[in-house]
Amino acid sequence: MVIYLPGNSDSSTPSLDELTPREIVEQLDKHVISQDDAKRAVAVALRNRVRRQRLEPEMAEEVMPKNILMMGPTGVGKTEIARRLARLSRSPFVKIEATKYTEVGYVGRDVDSMIRDLVEMAVEMVREEKTRMVARKAEKNAEDRLLNILMPPQQSEDGGGEDATARTREKLRRLLRDGKLDEKSVEIEVKSRNNPIEIITNQGVEEMDINIKEMLPGLFGGQTQRQEMNVVEALDALVQEEGQKLLNMEQITKLAVERAEQSGIVFLDEMDKIAGREGGRGPEVSREGVQRDLLPIVEGTTVNTRQGMVRTDHILFIAAGAFHVSKPSDMIPEMQGRFPIRVELKPLTTNDFIRILTEPKNALTKQQVALMDTEGVQLNFTQDAVEEIARTAMVVNEQTEDIGARRLHTIMEKVLDKISFEAPDLNEKVVKIDAAYVREQLSSIVKDQDLSRYIL
Repeated sequence: MVIYLPGNSDSSTPSLDELTPREIVEQLDKHVISQDDAKRAVAVALRNRVRRQRLEPEMAEEVMPKNILMMGPTGVGKTEIARRLARLSRSPFVKIEATKYTEVGYVGRDVDSMIRDLVEMAVEMVREEKTRMVARKAEKNAEDRLLNILMPPQQSEDGGGEDATARTREKLRRLLRDGKLDEKSVEIEVKSRNNPIEIITNQGVEEMDINIKEMLPGLFGGQTQRQEMNVVEALDALVQEEGQKLLNMEQITKLAVERAEQSGIVFLDEMDKIAGREGGRGPEVSREGVQRDLLPIVEGTTVNTRQGMVRTDHILFIAAGAFHVSKPSDMIPEMQGRFPIRVELKPLTTNDFIRILTEPKNALTKQQVALMDTEGVQLNFTQDAVEEIARTAMVVNEQTEDIGARRLHTIMEKVLDKISFEAPDLNEKVVKIDAAYVREQLSSIVKDQDLSRYIL
């Protein structure tokens, strides 16, 4: 059965088991504008995972995930939808570019490495979860160790001074908790950190890494050294060390592998770049070779990782690409069959740009207001300014390369370039950004078509 990370989710957000597809879409709407078809597809895929948990084990084993192929121009939200979906479900997630892999026999990364990356991500997620669970006990143990350093235990022959020692120790504990000992220097023993050693072989980095760690354990940690630091730094170092002692790495690894197998999400970007078919030489052959190497991973196979053997049968693969030159039908037939759900993401409109600038929790205008607030500058965007930025982004996308919502970042930086530079020295701490100001900042660039190709 699938086990999901509890994490530090918002208390107002229901657990994944309680989220219906409609509610999943509503959660995605908070971060991604438009693209309703894609949101519906990923919401159903995520809900099917919950449904699969409720089946009998024999039937659950037979239910395979319905992989998704997203088609649409760059900057319309393909990656963001997948990333937000993973955060919502608290699933191990990796984003990889299909173009970084090469056919077996050529120099480059092999496709199995994406599963190794996914498992490493799962291990980190589980380790963080378990660390939070033992945090209080780790802090208590670290506090006791620090008190032993500040006031070493003393052997009393008659035992009469034990009560006085205990009282003194508790008084010292209160001072420590109140922060009155923060600047006091102490000397503690900490584990020395070694620089990582990378060895690239035919077997890959991690297989050799395992063997070397077994043969030469002294080179890979375990050694300690004494360091002098203040009480605050010492307490942080001791909390981390005590937290590691309380973790059961064997249990963490087992849980992480299960989580990667049952709830992992792999986002395969730039699939259109490897969609070439036979009929040519050079790059064409390599593209189809990469597809053939990817096929077993997507269909379901077993990959050897540092944490053990990992099955890919129930990992959800979300592929994406612009497909403005190639088509999904240019992929090999077997690969086409492994992505039965296909959604087309629409190009963004001016109205979409306006919503992107204002509605999401991480909207660009909200980010800029928060950044300027750190300088004591109150930034106010008028509605006509937002509309002018959106209109300009649309025009530049039409006249040059269409890079979707990413164009808004470039234009926003150009609009606020002067304010960002002068913010610490401004006497007037309330700045109004209206349409006239936007046009003034962009006028010289937008008028010069050649210049706009480079600047915007």
